[in-house]
Amino acid sequence: MIREIDIECPSCSPREEVGHEVLKEGQSPLVRCMKCGHVHPVKIKTPKNVSVRVIVSKMDTSNTFKTDLDSETVIQVDDELVVDDEETGMVCPILITSLEAGGKRVNAGIAEEIETVWGRAIDEITVKFSAQEGTEKTDVVEKRVPGDYEFVVGAEERVGNTRLYITKIKVRDGLFRSRKGDVVLAKYVKRIFAKKGRREGFGQGESRRGPW
Repeated sequence: MIREIDIECPSCSPREEVGHEVLKEGQSPLVRCMKCGHVHPVKIKTPKNVSVRVIVSKMDTSNTFKTDLDSETVIQVDDELVVDDEETGMVCPILITSLEAGGKRVNAGIAEEIETVWGRAIDEITVKFSAQEGTEKTDVVEKRVPGDYEFVVGAEERVGNTRLYITKIKVRDGLFRSRKGDVVLAKYVKRIFAKKGRREGFGQGESRRGPW
């Protein structure tokens, strides 16, 4: 399989990077411009890996791992990252919640400058519901689901033997989703507001997800 890189072409694009095919690797690499076909030598920077410390929060616990990244990889808050710790064998997708570089918190940076990554495990998520019953009573209940599980405003959710009907969803950026049919993945949910009960028009033994 031919590797492709983006670099300047001395023939047709000396100031802007364009696609090239790598014809020869090694100490004296050759590439061919995919725009004009010009073959020319080039210096190819070999990426290096760096080991980055990652603090992963899962439920009520936090653990520290290491993961290897290309030194030039740009990572930022709210990105997803797969932590692959060779020493412990732990592999887990996370949602990045904070980064530290140069002794201070930053929103983004390249991997070789990042000292610590904080993130929430999103392979499984515990989602909290504020479940209203009648006009006065509200209970807090929880449901454990995969990070990519979809919650839909206006849909029915079963938590144990309880039927809940979602009225609005608070996402982690502080905003709410309250329009019927709005979909939020579990990994982005802060809290779900719902009503207990049975949807009109359905029998006691029926369970359905979808809009009212």
